Amino acid sequence: MSLKQKTITGTIWSFIDSFANQGIQFIVGIILARILTPEEFGLIGMLTIFIAVSQSFIDSGFTNALIRKQNCSQTDYSTVFYFNFIISVFFYFILFFFSGAISRFFDEPQLKLLLQILGIGLILNALGIIQRTILTKKIDFKLQTRVSFVASTISGLISIYMAYNGYGVWSLVVLTLSRFGFSTILLWIWNNWRPSLTFSTQSFKELFSFGNKLLISGLIDTAYNNIYYVVIGKYFAAQQLGYYIRANQFQALPSQQLTAVFGRVSYPILSTIQDDISKLKSAYQKLIKTTMFITFVLMLGMAASAESMILVLIGEQWLPSIIYLQLLCFVGIFYPISALNLNMLKVQGRSDLFLRLEIIKKILAIPVIAIGILFGIKIMIYTMIVNAIIGYYLNSYWSGKFIGYSFWHQVKDIFPTFILTLVMALLVLFVSKIVSLAYIWIFLLQIATGVVVIIMLSELFKLQSYFYLKEIVFEKLGKQNESK
Repeated sequence: MSLKQKTITGTIWSFIDSFANQGIQFIVGIILARILTPEEFGLIGMLTIFIAVSQSFIDSGFTNALIRKQNCSQTDYSTVFYFNFIISVFFYFILFFFSGAISRFFDEPQLKLLLQILGIGLILNALGIIQRTILTKKIDFKLQTRVSFVASTISGLISIYMAYNGYGVWSLVVLTLSRFGFSTILLWIWNNWRPSLTFSTQSFKELFSFGNKLLISGLIDTAYNNIYYVVIGKYFAAQQLGYYIRANQFQALPSQQLTAVFGRVSYPILSTIQDDISKLKSAYQKLIKTTMFITFVLMLGMAASAESMILVLIGEQWLPSIIYLQLLCFVGIFYPISALNLNMLKVQGRSDLFLRLEIIKKILAIPVIAIGILFGIKIMIYTMIVNAIIGYYLNSYWSGKFIGYSFWHQVKDIFPTFILTLVMALLVLFVSKIVSLAYIWIFLLQIATGVVVIIMLSELFKLQSYFYLKEIVFEKLGKQNESK
């Protein structure tokens, strides 16, 4: 299979995996949001940072190190597997014993038991990390799609059943635990890799020498991404945190999933051509254009249709989430392109520079947090947008130096796409202002308007990224017809 075919196939299955998995979780989340209260979502949100930071320690950058290494051995995989498991148990006990202090910090007595049970998910997830890493290294997202689909569906049904029967916040805990549990079990059943009874200190040191800087970077990034939950949970009501979480989950569906799709496919693919700078730049340039076309369409479209979407999908009790969602969409726009630029540093083996950039960006975020405490959530999100722009500039400046693809070159490539999608978004917003219908019809009309307008504008102005995606779609449809 050629590099192009491997990239296209991997991207399509990665796309299906991420959006089928997240799509199911999104639907489950909508149903749960109609049953549960914002306060119950807020309680889980207060614990998110502790689980997320623990997950970063458990992985410790080994996943990226294994994917980047050209010839991984059974010893490499087994060594990391045992490390993941031992560290997951260690951090579970840390969370267990500090759960009382965390509960007192937020002044929420329920959090102690919630964290003690939710922490079990660390161990369940750790047992499947190497299985996923091996499949990702092989660009095998078809099997991961099956696993994600089944696990998300079963865990979602269990959680909805519990919510309907009055289990409240515990339905959210079981949602996470069952998804981790079923994913790991299915990976072990359907993937034939098994660990050997071996642990190599040499292998550990080799992989950790690359992964340790990514560990620190990941910790900083994870803490930064979740610190807002802590700030809102500490200084505002759990209800306000619930509104913020729901808005953030809506915007994260396209922004973070696009990053996951293109990031996990591009990293192993680009790593194979890391020494051919000309070929690397060409592939990377096309990746940036394509990713940002999809990102702009989805994020600007979501911002424009936020009101009707929130009211139709989760109801009026979540009305305060609308303004948060609209603003967070402009934060999320920069997430995929920033992550792709950081990916390039990993491809080039510059985990040291990756770490320095993360430290600089997070120092710049300190004023953002202070502004949130002093002036409220809405003003905090405005400053998050500014911080996202600065972060993108820093990431693209340094990654561009390695392959001759600078910040301004990237902006020049994606600016036409931004203008066209901005026009599309303004027309979508205009629909809600001139049409007097039930919100569900307004929402459907906005979606239809967005699709028609962006296709027409892209065809009219011969947008490269649009035609590249169109070529992929028709190529795949043509192959399917031939096979029939």
